[in-house]
Order: sequence, then structure tokens, then C-alpha cells
Amino acid sequence: MVQHPISKPIIAAVNGTALGGGTELVLAADLAIAAEHATFGLPEVKRGLIAAAGGVVRLPDQMPRKVAMQLILTGEPIDAVAALRWGLINDVAPSSELLPAAKDLANRIAANAPLSVQYSKRVAAGIVGEPGSFAIIREGASWMASNSAMVAVFSSEDAIEGPKAFAEKRQPMWKAR
Repeated sequence: MVQHPISKPIIAAVNGTALGGGTELVLAADLAIAAEHATFGLPEVKRGLIAAAGGVVRLPDQMPRKVAMQLILTGEPIDAVAALRWGLINDVAPSSELLPAAKDLANRIAANAPLSVQYSKRVAAGIVGEPGSFAIIREGASWMASNSAMVAVFSSEDAIEGPKAFAEKRQPMWKAR
């Protein structure tokens, strides 16, 4: 889902910690609702990695750039209230009301003409072509840059040191290579 266009609306319902890949799934969704205790972030830089499943590509387009860059470059998380304030999510709900709120949103979308909804999403997301052979033109160059960066970062000594230090509960010793 994170790099493959889908014509149907996707709603994320976050009921807990969504760090790294969890935040990247929220970024890939069209709409998102979170429980009050949910947290979001891209901690990859703290581990010598890069948020290559869409974090570095989509976050600057979905939040104010300076806020997105702070999340990307510090690896520090934000809570649900901040995620709502900065536009990462659409709503915050009590944990017990999270799924009903997501279903209500889905029902409001489903009440509309299906082709209108699908084509509206496709245009808004920059999706061109037909299912099975379509692409996202708006993010194309960014994904190429992300994939190139992923190869460089994931093959570095720091990419080994970061997760190892995390597992050993110690500060990493970065070498920038």
C-alpha cells in the first residue's frame, strides 16, 4: 500500500503507538483517526536508518514542512493532539469510540457515487493510468530519491550500529559510513 496506488479510499484508525512503519501507513492512508493516547513518529534516524516506506516522501506534503522536518531529522514522536493540530490525522477519538468513528467516516464516503469518489481520489493523489498499470506522478521523483537513499543508508556501518545499540540498550557510536 505505501508505494502502490489504490483507487478506493483508505482510512487508518490508530489505537496506540505508530512509530516508523506505523506512521508511514498513516501517511499512505487518505484519512486517519487516532485514539487519544496514540503517538506518531519516524525514529529511524535514531537507529542509523531512513524512513524509506514513505515517511521522508510524504510527511513534508502532509504537514507544515518545518514540523515534518523536525520529525524526520530528530526522530522524536508527537502525540495525537499534535498530530491533529499539524494535519497528520483528521480526528482524535476516545479509544472506545475509535472504530465507530472510523466506520462513520467510511459510511459517509460510501454514501457517495463510487466512481466519483474513486476518480476524485485518483486526481487528488496524482494517480494516472488504469488499475494494474497506473502510477503516482506526483511522488515519482521523490520515490526514486528515497529508494536511492535507502540503498545508501541501509548498506552503511551506521545501519548496523543503530539497531545493535538499540537492542543492547546503549547509545550508538556513529561513524557516518
